[in-house]
Amino acid sequence: MIINPKEIPTGKLFSYLTSSVTPRPIALVSSVDEFGNSNLSPFSFFNVFSANPPILIFSPSRRVRDNTTKDTLENVKIVPEVVISLVDNHIVQQMSLSSTEFDKGINEFTKSGLTPEPSSLVKPPMIKESPINFECKVNEVKALGTEGGAGNLVICEILKIHIDDQILDKNGQIDPRRWTAVSRLGGNWYGEVNSNSIFEVQKPTRNIGIGVDSLPSFIKQNKYLSGNDLGILGGLTTLPSEEEVNTFKKISKIDFNNHVKLSKQIHSLLNIGMAWEAILILYANET
Repeated sequence: MIINPKEIPTGKLFSYLTSSVTPRPIALVSSVDEFGNSNLSPFSFFNVFSANPPILIFSPSRRVRDNTTKDTLENVKIVPEVVISLVDNHIVQQMSLSSTEFDKGINEFTKSGLTPEPSSLVKPPMIKESPINFECKVNEVKALGTEGGAGNLVICEILKIHIDDQILDKNGQIDPRRWTAVSRLGGNWYGEVNSNSIFEVQKPTRNIGIGVDSLPSFIKQNKYLSGNDLGILGGLTTLPSEEEVNTFKKISKIDFNNHVKLSKQIHSLLNIGMAWEAILILYANET
């Protein structure tokens, strides 16, 4: 399928975009109007964009059906402060309920059953049930268009962060296994981060890898190796020498005649971060 965004209705394009750019974190945004009335609404056009200064951006889009704007957008233009709270699986249904288009002036905290907590630096309240709350000032609101579906970038500078101690590890860092972050997919679909869905990939920042292009042909053309496998091997900083391979063959008890068993062993080594051992087996098997 090939899509020209200008040739399909905005609503259909919105569906393709939100179903493909996933998962998206959810900002549950608390704001207030000029009278101090609270508003609460979730946005998945959201992310962190800078650490110095610490900047979060979310985007309340103009409604596709009638080109109207959301209360949150109107509020931040009058009172340029927000609290951005993150969503875990304990409050996902209440978060969803807060997205209901209640009449202006209706308090979504009351409707959703979420508990407002006074912030220390800004007027909008925090969410007691959220594991992470960001108190922010709004530096700028940048409109991306004037038609239905157009986004409005609300650029927020973080003034204070509140983190539930229960999701911290012994070093005071956020442990993704200690809370179940919820993400937005397309349509009615959501995802969650849990211990069964996360994995580690070491960042190649300290050492410069040789790259997949530098791997010998017998490795690049090995039918048992995936693109991910080649990516791991390409992260090595050097290839084994002939002497290292010969020494490995002398002390190894590997059955090089059982190719299926050998490929499984290589995969197991790569999955546990033992890429050097894996490439020694590949070289030894070739020679």
